[in-house]
Amino acid sequence: MSTATGVRREAAKAAAPGGVGESVQRPDARLKVKGAFAYSSDLRWDAMVWGATLRSLHPSARIVRLDAGRARRLPGVIAVLTHKDVPGNPLYGMKVADQPVLAADRVRYQGEPVALVAADHPETARRALRLIEVEYQELPAVTDPEAAVRGEGPLVHQGRKGGNVVRHIRIRHGDMDEAQRLAEVVVSGVYEVGMQDQAFLGPESGLAVPAPDGGVDMFVSTQWIHDDQRQMASTLGLPLDKVRLTLSGVGGAFGGREDVSVQIHAAMLALHTGRPVKMSYNRHESFFGHVHRHPARMWFEHGATRDGRLVYVKARLLLDGGAYTSTSQIVIANGSYFAAGAYEVPHARIDGFSVYTNNPPCGAMRGFGAVQSCYGVESNLDKLARALDLDPVELRIRNAMTTGTVLPTGQTVDGPAPAAELLRRLRDRPMPPVSDGTWTALPGGLGNTTRGEGIKRGVGYAIGVKAIGFSGGVDDRSVARVRLSLANGEPVAEIRTAAAECGQGIVTVQAQIARSELGIGQVVVLPADTTVGDAGSSSASRITWMSGGAVKGACRAVLDKLAERGDGPLAQLLAAGPVEAEHEYTHRRTFPVDPENGQGDAHIAFAFAGHRAVVDVDTELGLVKVVELATAQDVGKAMNPLAVQGQIEGGSAQGLGLALMEELRVKDGRVLNPSFTDYLIPTIADMPPVPIDLLELPHPDSPYGLNGVGEPPTLSSTPAIANALRDATGLELARVPVRPDDFIDFIDFTEGR
Repeated sequence: MSTATGVRREAAKAAAPGGVGESVQRPDARLKVKGAFAYSSDLRWDAMVWGATLRSLHPSARIVRLDAGRARRLPGVIAVLTHKDVPGNPLYGMKVADQPVLAADRVRYQGEPVALVAADHPETARRALRLIEVEYQELPAVTDPEAAVRGEGPLVHQGRKGGNVVRHIRIRHGDMDEAQRLAEVVVSGVYEVGMQDQAFLGPESGLAVPAPDGGVDMFVSTQWIHDDQRQMASTLGLPLDKVRLTLSGVGGAFGGREDVSVQIHAAMLALHTGRPVKMSYNRHESFFGHVHRHPARMWFEHGATRDGRLVYVKARLLLDGGAYTSTSQIVIANGSYFAAGAYEVPHARIDGFSVYTNNPPCGAMRGFGAVQSCYGVESNLDKLARALDLDPVELRIRNAMTTGTVLPTGQTVDGPAPAAELLRRLRDRPMPPVSDGTWTALPGGLGNTTRGEGIKRGVGYAIGVKAIGFSGGVDDRSVARVRLSLANGEPVAEIRTAAAECGQGIVTVQAQIARSELGIGQVVVLPADTTVGDAGSSSASRITWMSGGAVKGACRAVLDKLAERGDGPLAQLLAAGPVEAEHEYTHRRTFPVDPENGQGDAHIAFAFAGHRAVVDVDTELGLVKVVELATAQDVGKAMNPLAVQGQIEGGSAQGLGLALMEELRVKDGRVLNPSFTDYLIPTIADMPPVPIDLLELPHPDSPYGLNGVGEPPTLSSTPAIANALRDATGLELARVPVRPDDFIDFIDFTEGR
């Protein structure tokens, strides 16, 4: 046995409490419950001034004239900046730099930034915005995605090759002519998903501090500090090492903080004024300051044999990407890749389109395209079950993918694929009891609007699958640095990564990994910043896999270095001084798909989740109560079981919101409900019991066998509820969120006449 192996074994024997697999309390838990946690909006700095953004009132217009003279003369105003003051590249973007830092001659959506103000008080900054005179010439707006994909109407981006189509994904698998001859039962349907907002509770905020070296230090709530650094450096005309970011307290993200918001604007003002600048959106501005979930219109057709075996799927997905690219080309790819659902389908023809419009920009949100396609495929599967006169769960189990299934993209699933097992577990759960008639247990709940007449119960099932991590040949990496030293004679580990803690618990998990690997109890996770290598984005359900793998590797590298000092207890070996090591974790290689037929081994791994929804519907008033939302999910390894439960409950809540109430309503390119008064999200009164059945099937390629857990619950929760509503009412209900007036076909208005 080598010395290094011996040291590792000694560390494993001495594993301290609070390691991998335990429900360790988060270090920020008490502070957040008490309201004492410092979020980015709480930041302060000596001599700090306040920044504010002037935004367009129109979805499509030419800027004829801009006069900031009155604003500059307002006492307390320190600076007013326009597009002429952008020091570097005037365009930015995560994947495609097509979004102006500040609009020059055109605005392409309501809320597009036009000018910036710095003032000595936030109210002064807001008053100055009202004094900036902008003359617009309104232009025709493209607001219908169908018109955009057909090439009708003006181009959102003049001169762009490809027109208003961001990307067209083509997936061709099998022999569709043969499949259509074999299919004995065919059903089709059109399904729509509204524009959902991430609705994180902490609006966008950050603090930019000018540095003596001519650079800037940025403290901000975000999901990917290194990508922010890249975009900021480009637009500020600075080298990367002069743009330094530190993660501040993040009040939720869900994809809405992947694109930059205040970062470039605050830094521009700080560099221009030589003063620290704080920017913090209010709720109204937040609705215009980040991307949203793509609204979708989808057509699905399934062909099956009479005994319920799927033969083919045909699908057309259309996503409205809004005015700029953001991540639309990847979201439509992800949605298209999984448009066959968690099923074995030998023949597939799938076309996915994302388009530019003058509607609000859309991009990343939890589930990343697979939410939309899962809703479509699971809705059509229930329609197929009715046509076959087959139990909808049995239809799903009969066609569930397994290890070895070949996906429509040609990739073979080589990890766990327990779709059928998850469905069986949900089916076999006892049903919740029928309502006892108390007003809190009825649809309408606290509103006390019903007395129990016309209540119909429905049960719905859905299963979802999506890829974990970045796909399509992305060379994804994550770096961690671990330092082991003595403090008061006891070993202490310090962990430094750039992993963004957005509320999902990555800080806690990193400490758990260090305790398990090093066998010590004292672990400190240092603030995430750009002084360490890139961790990638806290998105795609990848951060525990990637940064967890990096921390695990760095811990083992530290023990290997320590082994060079000989055998013995850690405290004895550390007497000669601290030991530090850095590790870069990479996953197995993936490949881009063929642009002509969508074939390729694009994915690292797959995650599965299922839901069973039980609903009561007041068919006279169109009110709904979700009685229970049971879920079963394969998590690989529950690194922190309580945190996993929280992720699943939260994802299920967002799915319930999309099913019943959450929609950012847009008419003619204008947002109608940019507030929490009119944009409704589920509260504790709306959430039913969420029984959780965890399946732990270790993934062969991941650290500890873990799998991503954050996104899968959002896939199947929405269609399960929609299917339950259809079961209760017999209505098509093709669009979510389902609203009370959608039940109008069920109501007999002639009764009693």
